[in-house]
Amino acid sequence: MKVIIINGPNLNLLGVREKSIYGDSSFETYLKLLKDKYPDIDIEYYQSNIEGEIIDKLHQTGFSYNGIIINAGAYTHTSIAIRDAISGIKTPVVEVHISNILTRESFRHESVIGPVCRGSIMGFGLDSYRLGLESFLV
Repeated sequence: MKVIIINGPNLNLLGVREKSIYGDSSFETYLKLLKDKYPDIDIEYYQSNIEGEIIDKLHQTGFSYNGIIINAGAYTHTSIAIRDAISGIKTPVVEVHISNILTRESFRHESVIGPVCRGSIMGFGLDSYRLGLESFLV
Protein backbone atom coordinates (compact mmCIF):
# COMPACT_ATOMS: atom_id res chain seq x y z
CA MET A 1 0.00 0.00 0.00
CA LYS A 2 1.26 3.44 -0.95
CA VAL A 3 -0.02 6.55 0.84
CA ILE A 4 1.10 10.16 0.70
CA ILE A 5 0.57 12.80 3.35
CA ILE A 6 0.28 16.29 1.89
CA ASN A 7 0.59 19.24 4.26
CA GLY A 8 -0.24 22.77 3.24
CA PRO A 9 0.89 26.22 4.31
CA ASN A 10 2.63 26.85 7.60
CA LEU A 11 2.62 23.19 8.62
CA ASN A 12 6.37 23.21 8.09
CA LEU A 13 6.41 25.18 11.35
CA LEU A 14 4.92 22.41 13.49
CA GLY A 15 6.77 22.15 16.78
CA VAL A 16 7.55 25.86 16.89
CA ARG A 17 4.29 27.49 15.79
CA GLU A 18 1.43 28.08 18.23
CA LYS A 19 2.32 25.13 20.42
CA SER A 20 -0.87 25.47 22.45
CA ILE A 21 -2.84 24.58 19.30
CA TYR A 22 -0.44 22.39 17.30
CA GLY A 23 1.80 20.83 19.95
CA ASP A 24 5.57 20.87 20.30
CA SER A 25 6.55 18.04 17.94
CA SER A 26 7.79 18.58 14.41
CA PHE A 27 5.95 16.72 11.70
CA GLU A 28 9.16 14.93 10.70
CA THR A 29 9.44 13.49 14.23
CA TYR A 30 5.82 12.32 14.11
CA LEU A 31 6.27 10.90 10.60
CA LYS A 32 9.12 8.68 11.78
CA LEU A 33 6.87 7.27 14.52
CA LEU A 34 4.12 6.67 11.97
CA LYS A 35 6.48 4.87 9.59
CA ASP A 36 7.81 2.73 12.44
CA LYS A 37 4.26 1.78 13.48
CA TYR A 38 3.26 0.84 9.90
CA PRO A 39 6.37 -0.66 8.29
CA ASP A 40 4.33 -2.43 5.59
CA ILE A 41 2.88 0.82 4.28
CA ASP A 42 4.93 3.01 1.97
CA ILE A 43 4.27 6.44 3.49
CA GLU A 44 5.51 9.47 1.58
CA TYR A 45 5.39 13.04 2.79
CA TYR A 46 5.09 16.33 0.95
CA GLN A 47 4.67 19.88 2.29
CA SER A 48 4.25 23.13 0.41
CA ASN A 49 3.17 26.64 1.23
CA ILE A 50 2.17 27.13 -2.41
CA GLU A 51 -1.32 26.23 -3.64
CA GLY A 52 -0.25 25.29 -7.17
CA GLU A 53 2.43 22.92 -5.90
CA ILE A 54 -0.15 21.12 -3.75
CA ILE A 55 -2.39 20.78 -6.81
CA ASP A 56 0.52 19.43 -8.86
CA LYS A 57 1.26 16.82 -6.16
CA LEU A 58 -2.41 15.76 -6.09
CA HIS A 59 -2.29 15.32 -9.88
CA GLN A 60 0.99 13.35 -9.71
CA THR A 61 -0.21 10.93 -7.02
CA GLY A 62 -3.95 10.88 -7.56
CA PHE A 63 -4.06 8.01 -10.04
CA SER A 64 -1.44 5.62 -8.72
CA TYR A 65 -1.44 5.79 -4.90
CA ASN A 66 -3.80 3.89 -2.61
CA GLY A 67 -4.57 6.91 -0.46
CA ILE A 68 -3.90 10.57 0.12
CA ILE A 69 -4.07 12.28 3.50
CA ILE A 70 -4.28 16.04 3.18
CA ASN A 71 -4.07 18.83 5.70
CA ALA A 72 -4.51 21.80 3.41
CA GLY A 73 -4.03 24.28 6.25
CA ALA A 74 -5.68 27.62 5.52
CA TYR A 75 -6.40 26.48 1.95
CA THR A 76 -9.03 24.19 3.52
CA HIS A 77 -11.31 27.19 3.79
CA THR A 78 -10.52 28.98 0.54
CA SER A 79 -9.15 26.81 -2.24
CA ILE A 80 -11.68 25.85 -4.86
CA ALA A 81 -8.66 24.88 -6.99
CA ILE A 82 -7.52 22.22 -4.47
CA ARG A 83 -11.14 21.04 -4.19
CA ASP A 84 -11.30 20.68 -7.98
CA ALA A 85 -7.99 18.79 -8.01
CA ILE A 86 -9.32 16.32 -5.42
CA SER A 87 -12.53 15.92 -7.44
CA GLY A 88 -10.54 15.20 -10.57
CA ILE A 89 -8.39 12.34 -9.25
CA LYS A 90 -9.19 8.68 -8.57
CA THR A 91 -7.21 8.07 -5.35
CA PRO A 92 -9.34 8.46 -2.21
CA VAL A 93 -8.46 11.50 -0.10
CA VAL A 94 -8.93 11.93 3.66
CA GLU A 95 -8.88 15.46 5.06
CA VAL A 96 -7.17 15.85 8.44
CA HIS A 97 -6.68 18.69 10.88
CA ILE A 98 -4.58 18.75 14.02
CA SER A 99 -7.00 21.05 15.83
CA ASN A 100 -10.79 20.90 15.83
CA ILE A 101 -11.52 23.59 13.26
CA LEU A 102 -15.13 23.82 14.48
CA THR A 103 -13.99 25.18 17.85
CA ARG A 104 -11.76 27.85 16.38
CA GLU A 105 -12.45 31.18 14.66
CA SER A 106 -15.68 31.20 12.64
CA PHE A 107 -13.83 31.63 9.33
CA ARG A 108 -12.25 28.20 9.94
CA HIS A 109 -15.58 26.39 10.41
CA GLU A 110 -16.17 25.67 6.73
CA SER A 111 -14.05 23.29 4.69
CA VAL A 112 -14.45 23.68 0.94
CA ILE A 113 -12.44 20.48 0.37
CA GLY A 114 -14.23 18.26 2.91
CA PRO A 115 -17.27 17.51 0.72
CA VAL A 116 -15.07 15.97 -2.00
CA CYS A 117 -12.97 13.91 0.42
CA ARG A 118 -13.69 10.36 1.56
CA GLY A 119 -13.88 11.68 5.13
CA SER A 120 -12.56 14.27 7.55
CA ILE A 121 -10.71 13.81 10.84
CA MET A 122 -9.97 16.70 13.18
CA GLY A 123 -9.09 17.56 16.71
CA PHE A 124 -6.86 14.63 17.70
CA GLY A 125 -3.56 16.45 17.40
CA LEU A 126 -0.96 14.79 15.22
CA ASP A 127 -2.77 11.51 15.84
CA SER A 128 -5.34 12.74 13.30
CA TYR A 129 -2.84 11.58 10.65
CA ARG A 130 -2.70 8.07 12.12
CA LEU A 131 -6.48 7.90 12.14
CA GLY A 132 -6.50 9.04 8.54
CA LEU A 133 -4.00 6.34 7.63
CA GLU A 134 -5.98 3.67 9.44
CA SER A 135 -9.08 4.65 7.46
CA PHE A 136 -7.38 3.17 4.39
CA LEU A 137 -6.82 -0.14 6.17
CA VAL A 138 -10.50 -1.01 6.58
